[in-house]
Amino acid sequence: MVFPKFYDPAHVGQLYVPDIGVAVQEGYKTVLPRSEDDKNRSILVLVDPQIDFIHSEGALPVPGAVEDTRRTIEWIYRYTGSITTIAASLDSHVAIQIFLPSWWEDENGERPVPYTIIHDADVKAGKWKPTYEPEWSMQYVETLEKHAKKELMIWPYHCMLGTAGHAITSALVEAIAYHSGARHTQPIYLTKGQIPKTEYYSMLEPEVKVPNHPMGELNTSFLNMLNRYDRIFIAGQAKSHCVLETVNSIMRYFKGQMQIVSKIRVLTDCMSSVAHPTINFDALADRRFQEFASEGLKLLKSTDPLR
Repeated sequence: MVFPKFYDPAHVGQLYVPDIGVAVQEGYKTVLPRSEDDKNRSILVLVDPQIDFIHSEGALPVPGAVEDTRRTIEWIYRYTGSITTIAASLDSHVAIQIFLPSWWEDENGERPVPYTIIHDADVKAGKWKPTYEPEWSMQYVETLEKHAKKELMIWPYHCMLGTAGHAITSALVEAIAYHSGARHTQPIYLTKGQIPKTEYYSMLEPEVKVPNHPMGELNTSFLNMLNRYDRIFIAGQAKSHCVLETVNSIMRYFKGQMQIVSKIRVLTDCMSSVAHPTINFDALADRRFQEFASEGLKLLKSTDPLR
């Protein structure tokens, strides 16, 4: 296909000021039907497609994310006329959160380095001490292990509100704007990860529920909105964490409802896993996605025919 004139594949993964006006205007020129007139409705859900995860110089770069993003952008341009809505989540953090070095210290007062795992037994033994909300923190690591959640990982400071790393990568923002102009529709943006007391991998719920917080429970309104679409496409970063847990939230909510599960399509070549020196996150994610596929979800590549 012929891509929009402003799009340069070589610029994917580079930081520049996106030209939203040009992207929208180019979208208008396509003279495509309005999204509201679609008989078969499709939504593309982009999980955390942000600079800190995608760019090689980002705070938490995912190997392969630039290529994933290029394929995602070109998939959007290829199927603009078939995508009714684009929704994207934005991982959004502040300086003091339970999964950052600022929250913990060891017996010598030293902060944990990124990718340290905080085990329940180590906290009980005093190897790691929370410097905020000690009672909640003790219960938190215990709850993660009790419910077979991901162990508490200390992450680099990433996607910090107010920083460039929080933004959606420039070439993808232009593609979203182009879609808005072409289909006369607005994208949907969801922020996540701002509750200091919990991780928030899934774009739909925290790892541990936080009562009486507006973002502390499952986002059922978004899930029910998804059900109004005929096809639900999912891509983003990182496959092993935020994409996987987002899909897990969706699959759990619609468990046993094959008419809904069969709508879900994961674009497997538009996501990659976090690299870790000792944990093969990619293999763990692959096994879980195969389990989802056995339950009716479809695993596709961006090069597969739209179906």
